[in-house]
Amino acid sequence: MFRRLARKRLHLPRLDPYLPGADDPRTFWLDTERDDLVAEVVRRLLTRHGGDDELLEGILSDAAYHEVQRLEAQRDEEAGARLPGWREVVRRLGGMSYERKHQTLEEIVRRMAYDVAGNFDPRVYRFAAKVVPSVLAGVMQPASVLPGSGEPPDVRLERLVATEGDTERLRELSKIATLLFVPTHSSNMDSLAVAWVLHREGLPPAVYGAGKNLFTNPIISFFMHNLGAYRVDRRIRAQLYKDVLKTYSTVLIERGYHSLFFPGGTRSRSGEVEQHLKLGLAGTGVEAFARNAVRGNPRPVLFVPVTINYTLVLEAETLISDFLHEQGRARYIIDDDEFSRLDRWVTFFHRLRGQEGACIIRFGAPIDPFGNPVDDEGRSLSPAGEPIDPVTYLWRQGTPTVDPARDHAYTESLGHEIADAYLRETVIMPTQAVAHALYRRLVAATLRLDPFARLRRKGELAVPRRELAAEVGALRDALVELEGEDRVRVSPWLRRADPQAVIDQVLAVWSGYHLRPVASERPGGDGGSVVAEDPRLLLFYGNRLRPYALDVAGADHQEAARHIAREVWRA
Repeated sequence: MFRRLARKRLHLPRLDPYLPGADDPRTFWLDTERDDLVAEVVRRLLTRHGGDDELLEGILSDAAYHEVQRLEAQRDEEAGARLPGWREVVRRLGGMSYERKHQTLEEIVRRMAYDVAGNFDPRVYRFAAKVVPSVLAGVMQPASVLPGSGEPPDVRLERLVATEGDTERLRELSKIATLLFVPTHSSNMDSLAVAWVLHREGLPPAVYGAGKNLFTNPIISFFMHNLGAYRVDRRIRAQLYKDVLKTYSTVLIERGYHSLFFPGGTRSRSGEVEQHLKLGLAGTGVEAFARNAVRGNPRPVLFVPVTINYTLVLEAETLISDFLHEQGRARYIIDDDEFSRLDRWVTFFHRLRGQEGACIIRFGAPIDPFGNPVDDEGRSLSPAGEPIDPVTYLWRQGTPTVDPARDHAYTESLGHEIADAYLRETVIMPTQAVAHALYRRLVAATLRLDPFARLRRKGELAVPRRELAAEVGALRDALVELEGEDRVRVSPWLRRADPQAVIDQVLAVWSGYHLRPVASERPGGDGGSVVAEDPRLLLFYGNRLRPYALDVAGADHQEAARHIAREVWRA
């Protein structure tokens, strides 16, 4: 089915041109403003970089150097098309007049901006809203798409993907404020999952940056091309390209486009909740608010922390392997992983069918660009709960200004607030609880080994099932206590299920998906035992609990918990 759709390029029926109405979300207007958005990006960067001949030459030199290096290494169709032009810039730059340098900068920025800029087709949005549930339900359970198969696809998807948080409040705030959704990042499925949930919960669609490598998948590319995704080519190291990305995002937010970006920058390779955030795009929200304030536009800009929590992570094996091979330093992009393979998609969804809340997307409380909470009217609140004017943060001698150095400091402070919110709003899933309990046992049995040596102990640890169930139950109860203190969340099923049932479900979900079993059952007396087959994946899933390791460990597990909390992954 997927290959057939890909060959047809997913052409829609011929429809009359759609013009957005006054009540449609701002994002529906993106196509009509695309050229103007690009023109504004070009104007701003020419103003910023084009006024000084020496600065202009430095910007062009940096861009040409990095692009020649990248394209010579790629040796692909793009290199064949663009490498001669960049080499020409290198040859001629020293002898260019100021006017020619200015013209060259304009040409490069315009090309980069058009390559980045996204599209939005309301017809595709409505088409996707109708078709995506059936496609996903069909992948999860092929018989479900046959006539008389029971509940409709969107009901099955409702059970699979759960939403938590005050979405009704966010719906109302979206009418008076620009919302910037800032989720955790575990999988390339994240943007698709959030986009679907925004639609289901009646929230407006958001524009978002997506790695350009994702556009090579013909099915995913079709939807991304038409649903507001702007392309981010992480291979490009030139500062000018980064400036284009940030400026494009800033202009979108200034004009009221709800946006989504991942402050983690890339998927969490270790499985941990991100705490060291890359705040380049987050900073565009602060800058956009400042620029609007200077123009007298009072529309609030609000950041909404979101956690995306999976029972099973599609690309877990690739991610943890990459984390370990790079000794904790994330390779910026992975071109070939489970996300690009349709057979792994089918297996992935097959393992999740029938699960309750296999993915939980939790929306946290919105905050303003300076980390302050807001009321139901979008007004910023002081620690005492009194309304305050956030524009005063931008004042210089009583007048709001745009100050990059000051706004960078505000962005750093905002990043700490978002990171703290991630910890509070993370939902611990059954697979993560069982993996943490097993990995903690493995650590206790190998305290004198370095972390990498520990990961070679495949299939050597067997935990009596009764003991594991008791530990999972105690761990779950400790998590529920932390939830009562507003420090973390627990999945509804994990909170109420019997620990033996939790172990059964987790082993069933893991079984047959990962290339090597994560854990397996060994028959025997008194209920048998559970064997830690792949310590790498136990580490990956269990790492979600690492920030809480000491809090959920009983007296017998404190030493192992201290090791987990202090583990440093470097050679």
